[in-house]
Amino acid sequence: MNKFNSLDKSYLEQRKITHEICRLFAKSPSKGNLKRIKGLFAQCGDGVVIEAGFHFDYGSQVQIGDRTFININCTMLDAPINEGAISIGDDCLIGPNVQLLTVSHAVNPIERLNKENFAAPITIGNNVWIGAGVIVLAGVSIGDNAVVGAGSVVTKDIAANTVVAGNPAVIIKDI
Repeated sequence: MNKFNSLDKSYLEQRKITHEICRLFAKSPSKGNLKRIKGLFAQCGDGVVIEAGFHFDYGSQVQIGDRTFININCTMLDAPINEGAISIGDDCLIGPNVQLLTVSHAVNPIERLNKENFAAPITIGNNVWIGAGVIVLAGVSIGDNAVVGAGSVVTKDIAANTVVAGNPAVIIKDI
């Protein structure tokens, strides 16, 4: 995980602008406000649907493939550095209240006083279904065709063609 200081003035300004766009979209999930959201991403494929209540911090490192559906109240805690990227493949289903969290803090209390953040990317393959209320932590990759059961906490990589569930998420079966 690489460090960055989220209290840096330029990062504070970026988040302020992004949060305002998210608030506008939450109040009025119109095509114009959705276009503003998608315009902040590094890449957003064709046919992507994002429901109201979507929230993220920066967007510049977020890539979303074609025909992906993101349900209500999704939070993507992305970072403005490459290590904080979120990559979502084609044809994914992201359930309501899902959290994709690339950012964390130091466990050591003395280091935490520096207010630095640590970031590691999240990569989600093609045709992945992430159920309602799932939390995906920094540095995790989820393979193609995987299914993550509702309410799971994903702390480690998930292999392609598997169904996982639980806290922490474990393999339930192969597909």
